Amino acid sequence: MRVGTVTGLSLLLAVVGAPCASAVDWKKPASPQRGLLSEFRFGFSAHDPWGAESRGNSANLTGEILFAKPFTASDLFTSYFIPRPHVGGSLNFDGQTSFAYAGLSWTVDITPSLFVEGSIGGAFHDGDTKTSAMSRNLESLGCSPLFRESGSVGVRLSANWSVMATLEHLTNAGACSENRGLTNVGARVGYTF
Repeated sequence: MRVGTVTGLSLLLAVVGAPCASAVDWKKPASPQRGLLSEFRFGFSAHDPWGAESRGNSANLTGEILFAKPFTASDLFTSYFIPRPHVGGSLNFDGQTSFAYAGLSWTVDITPSLFVEGSIGGAFHDGDTKTSAMSRNLESLGCSPLFRESGSVGVRLSANWSVMATLEHLTNAGACSENRGLTNVGARVGYTF
């Protein structure tokens, strides 16, 4: 899947979502349930568009499950400091680096419909770790596991549905001899339980 296709799918997602967003009342996320799961997300991302693995204009299918906050705060401001645990994965369509990850996510409401999110955690990947990997147009990631950070800007279409743009980066932070890193950018749809 090419980056152009991912961009097209992202725009389609935004165009289809916009009329739905205007047709519903802007609401806060669905009220927290006492269940284990909080939200499921899926989408596509351009695979390392600025790195060595970008030469094939490859794309990833992404999926993520966010769990409920371990406890709730009495006020909205304090609740922003309580993270939601998450697990997820990114499957590359062209045999380049795929990975599974886990970590913590913090979501902050800017308006009732607009939110930002930051995540930190770790990831295990199937990519190359040696310097010779560069000769095959793959990133030399140095080791596995890696640190994973991500940031998202999203819009709530209803109490349950949202769309978001996400930037994620994987790195060993200098813990191994090679540290090329891997950066993906994409769009996701979320469903809050």
